[in-house]
Amino acid sequence: MGDKTLTRMDLSESVFREVGLSRNESAELVEAVLQHMSDALVSGEQVKISSFGTFSVREKAARVGRNPKTGEEVPIQPRRVLTFRPSHLMKDRVAAGNKR
Repeated sequence: MGDKTLTRMDLSESVFREVGLSRNESAELVEAVLQHMSDALVSGEQVKISSFGTFSVREKAARVGRNPKTGEEVPIQPRRVLTFRPSHLMKDRVAAGNKR
């Protein structure tokens, strides 16, 4: 596997090439979509992208953790965590990429 990372710039460049918007308009479109997704997640909504997957926020309760080096018990505060569940189509696509 390569060390390539898909960035916002890569996404806006793809929009520029595929849709034909200007580079600035493409970057603004990508930013607007990402901002809209972020806002929805912050407000507790799920973000479901068909054939890709679902992003959601999960509430984790407070619990007692343990420092693996010292064995000391440490309280872990309640928090919200972001989760992603890929669609079956995405899982199949990724699995098919492993058969090279």
